[in-house]
Amino acid sequence: MNHFLVTINNHLYWLAQSSLSDIQDNSDNDIISKLTINKVIQGVLIIVSAYSILKIVDKLILWLSERIAKRWRLRVKQFLPFLRMFVLIVTVIILMNLFFHLSRENIIAVTGTVAVALGFAFKDYASSIIAGIVGLFESPYDVGDRVKIGDYYGEVMSYGLRAIKLQTPDDNLVTIPHNKIWTEAVSNANAGALEAQVVTEFYFAHETDVNLVQKLLYRVAHTSKYTALKLPILVIIEEKPWGTLFKLKSYPLDARDEFVYKTDLTTRAKQAFAKHKLSYPRIFEVEGGPLE
Repeated sequence: MNHFLVTINNHLYWLAQSSLSDIQDNSDNDIISKLTINKVIQGVLIIVSAYSILKIVDKLILWLSERIAKRWRLRVKQFLPFLRMFVLIVTVIILMNLFFHLSRENIIAVTGTVAVALGFAFKDYASSIIAGIVGLFESPYDVGDRVKIGDYYGEVMSYGLRAIKLQTPDDNLVTIPHNKIWTEAVSNANAGALEAQVVTEFYFAHETDVNLVQKLLYRVAHTSKYTALKLPILVIIEEKPWGTLFKLKSYPLDARDEFVYKTDLTTRAKQAFAKHKLSYPRIFEVEGGPLE
């Protein structure tokens, strides 16, 4: 009888242990962990902290870039996208570890689910994020570059996970998603360099002395306080039906001075042209519109 009771007890103990083990296994296989108030509070604090860190990093990098030697300004700004990406990735990993059981099977399941969701519901958003990651390595543009994408031209002020912010010459801040690099040509004026070529155009009548105009343009460029004299200065001449087009190609010391530099060149050149009484082209009306 005692032997029988001992046997029953052993079986009951085994069943109890087996049930607890099954419950534990099922708990481990759950993707989402049990939600508690503490976890929610921690999650909110993590998100707020990440947002604060991103703002601090933005202000610190921009502050530092404006106070170091000018030639290092753009290089410092180009660290900003990588720092932002690092903060975002660390934040996502911490949140996933807080709210999910990160076993190998669960990671595969979550990754597959997220991929499918992004593929169908957020196709354009996912495309922009992927393009932003690709852009970090291919570098079609960096913070501080002066680029033209579609109809917009200006300086790249920030490089986010989904888009860049472009400040135009009219002081407008334009947000352009990264996936534009798949379909739009990206024209980069300085590609990380401090200088960017400026092309200033001048128009004259056919009878104008070409050699005199060339000399005046070279003198104007060489005497401008904005000109980077170590870089080439070139005058290109094109003959048009209505007259002669002169293109003065030169570089300012800082790409930010592009339009101030162009204004300075134009003002000083016109003063020199006026002294020599150079004649400008005359546009005639012809059938179908003005002659170009």
